[in-house]
Amino acid sequence: MTPVIAVTAGEPAGIGPDLCVRLARERLPACVVVVADRGLLEERARCLRLRLKLADFSATARHVAGALPVLHVPMARPAVAGRLDPANSRYVLRTLEIAADGCRDGRFGAMVTAPLQKSVINDAGIPFIGHTEFLAAHTGAQHVVMMLVGGGMRVALATTHLALKDVAGSLTAGDLERTLRVLWHDLRVRFAVRRPRIAVAGLNPHAGESGFLGSEEISIIGPVLEKLRSEGFDLAGPLPADTLFNPKRLKNYDCVLAMYHDQGLPVLKYASFGAGVNVTLGLPIVRTSVDHGTALDLAGTGKAEIGSLLEAIKLAGALARPRKQRDA
Repeated sequence: MTPVIAVTAGEPAGIGPDLCVRLARERLPACVVVVADRGLLEERARCLRLRLKLADFSATARHVAGALPVLHVPMARPAVAGRLDPANSRYVLRTLEIAADGCRDGRFGAMVTAPLQKSVINDAGIPFIGHTEFLAAHTGAQHVVMMLVGGGMRVALATTHLALKDVAGSLTAGDLERTLRVLWHDLRVRFAVRRPRIAVAGLNPHAGESGFLGSEEISIIGPVLEKLRSEGFDLAGPLPADTLFNPKRLKNYDCVLAMYHDQGLPVLKYASFGAGVNVTLGLPIVRTSVDHGTALDLAGTGKAEIGSLLEAIKLAGALARPRKQRDA
């Protein structure tokens, strides 16, 4: 059976609603329902001069041919493309809660998230780090891992949205071990990689240069890798990040674990921007996302590219199917 994918429209002033409206014109790789304010989608369609037919989503009702299913969540105030409004921040978070809860109770097979604006949510007085952390807290996940897929690569992160000055202090042996265990498990269970081969980057230039450029490889990363290797994990590293992403080297691995956000993601986004997918591992549900931001300057102009959202829906549908179907 084809799973139903819940797509949240993200920041109402950004390009998320534009992309969701355009789904009505695409040949989709899965059944989708957009979780958003119905009026927002209708208004954005008018801005884009697109004909749009919406249908109220129901898990039991038949879908209307040619119509985009919508699960209506009301905004606090009408949105203007390109203009942030903190009043709608709770609406944005509510769409995430509804989609996640629907995945947990079986109404949806997976959720896909359009980009949101972290700053405006914090401006509304709501502490917010990002989708990954919010969904982990909402679903009670003990440890989650951010991984991007694209350009023939999978790149996961040991730390996520941190200032660079805070990365070394936040890297602990316990968290690194938990990250590798989640990564190993989900590569096997979600992605059907029977024996994952993971390349682990060092934190420092040249992987610390035997301690001359930093000691984290010796004191933290190396011991964790040795412990997990003794349990049968196939891990390489810690490896210098500046040579790790050589194509000849990458072909030997199923995934790379980078130590921080801008160590691993610039390479992947260079290779796949506009078609990459963000996946949250360690959740009790399937969640994928686009690989770009809200692009406020493009909202309502018709210039936003839909490729990453389509890839996120495609991957979510694949991951939501039972493993026996994926292996067939």
